[in-house]
Amino acid sequence: MKTETKKLVATRLARVEGQVRGLAQMVEHDRYCLDVVAQVRAARSALAKVEQMVLADHLGSCVEQAVVSGDPDEQRKKVAELIEVFNRSDR
Repeated sequence: MKTETKKLVATRLARVEGQVRGLAQMVEHDRYCLDVVAQVRAARSALAKVEQMVLADHLGSCVEQAVVSGDPDEQRKKVAELIEVFNRSDR
């Protein structure tokens, strides 16, 4: 992962971690259910953004290198890895 992306992702993950701790406190303090749901959605959205950033970095470095290399085996391997990751996340 590129250094800049790594820093941005780490910052966003720290924010998500805080959101999740806040959610636990909301549940502990019997906050209104829909307020909890709204915060869960915000945390999920923040994680989705992290996923997008990491994926974009991967495509712009690892996958791009495989394409530029001209090695069909390496290209197939990178595509297969992407397919596997997305198939796993859909379970």
